[in-house]
Amino acid sequence: MSQQPYGQPGFQQPPPQQQQYAPPPQQNFNQNFLCVTTNDIPGFRIDHVYGEVFGLTVRSRNAFSQMGAGLKSMFGGELKGMTKALVDSRNEVMQRMIQEALNRGANAIVGMRFDTSEMGDVWTEICAYGTAVTISRLG
Repeated sequence: MSQQPYGQPGFQQPPPQQQQYAPPPQQNFNQNFLCVTTNDIPGFRIDHVYGEVFGLTVRSRNAFSQMGAGLKSMFGGELKGMTKALVDSRNEVMQRMIQEALNRGANAIVGMRFDTSEMGDVWTEICAYGTAVTISRLG
């Protein structure tokens, strides 16, 4: 039984699933990096735990977008500008979190979560966090 580390030659990563509501990230994430919300990964073992990693951004709301969103909310429907801003922010914090994990020598993140909060009336904090680990394929 050979232990083949994830991301090494010969490992076939499954194709990414298309997101229904969000466009693909603008930045190129490392193709040999796995990020999951579960605490373990079936078919892999965790060889080393590096600890918590996170990516963070604080965004201010655009006054014009806010007015448009206020008008749109009276009539209903998706706030496309706000949705795009949130998707862009989430992609940014994911990339920052993954970069921090890579800097520590990890090849995966387990237990990944998003957290958002309001700061004052016009700022929104978005954070992605998880545990950086090194994994290898079982068997």
